[in-house]
Amino acid sequence: MSEPADDRRIMLIALFGAMLLSFAPLLYIQSGTSPITGAFFRMLYALPILIFLVWYLNQDDQRERKNRMLAFSAGLLLAIDFAGYHSAIDYIGSGIATLIGNSQVIIVTLVSWWLFGERPNRMILLALPMVMLGLLFISGIWDDEPYGDDPIKGVVGGIVAAIFYSSFLILYRFSNRIRAPSVNLQLDATAGGATGLLIVGILPLSSLDIEPIDFSFTWPGHGWIILLAVSCQVIGWIAITYALPRLPAAHTSFAILLQPVLTILWGVIILSEKPSIQQIGGMSLIFAAIIAVTVFGTAEASRDAAE
Repeated sequence: MSEPADDRRIMLIALFGAMLLSFAPLLYIQSGTSPITGAFFRMLYALPILIFLVWYLNQDDQRERKNRMLAFSAGLLLAIDFAGYHSAIDYIGSGIATLIGNSQVIIVTLVSWWLFGERPNRMILLALPMVMLGLLFISGIWDDEPYGDDPIKGVVGGIVAAIFYSSFLILYRFSNRIRAPSVNLQLDATAGGATGLLIVGILPLSSLDIEPIDFSFTWPGHGWIILLAVSCQVIGWIAITYALPRLPAAHTSFAILLQPVLTILWGVIILSEKPSIQQIGGMSLIFAAIIAVTVFGTAEASRDAAE
């Protein structure tokens, strides 16, 4: 069992990683790239840095090939998450898109109960309808002047991101049960993400309103993507990767909750995003649901899982 001081240190590392990740939408918007292009290059630019770190640190990695492939597969799920998330940012703004994506805490809590025996309390039953109602408010279907170029598409993209982000977190956590070096694990997942985005980016998906990858190098657009890769994809996610297997799934999701809070602040302060009153109400419902699950829906190991 870990000491309280160790738990606080791990929580601080997770919070630091989440703080860095909160800048990702802002840096992506500054790049001026399309969703798939921005997502692909943030992965691609991170790869040589991660390869260097793995070589330089030369840490003992005892994972079997199966676990490495699981981490790579988790990256493939992250690719779809990024495609939906970056699209949602374009359609509905960084703050709302990030909040919808982070409703994954509810999915993670449910699936962690099923897979790992981390049983939540009944608060989850209240949280689910709150999130659904919040999404309807955010979509603008009852709103005369909703914020965003296409709020409905933004909500759809955010839901896709939430589903695949939760799937990524669960598989990523499962692939690292022996607590392999964080840099090695992040390299595998980033390689998977880059591969998945490359496949999506070269497929003819114009009917789904998905632009292909633009392989031309632009400046300062790609400069922002490089900064995004270093700060978020490398440093931020290494911190999250280190903390993820050392905290209960719900606690990790609570730490990551700092990301949407800060992203919403950056969106309002820096990007001048102004959601409508109804959308703010929907965001408040989703945020309250996430808080309810992470704070009051504490996960406990079930008796069967402990035996």
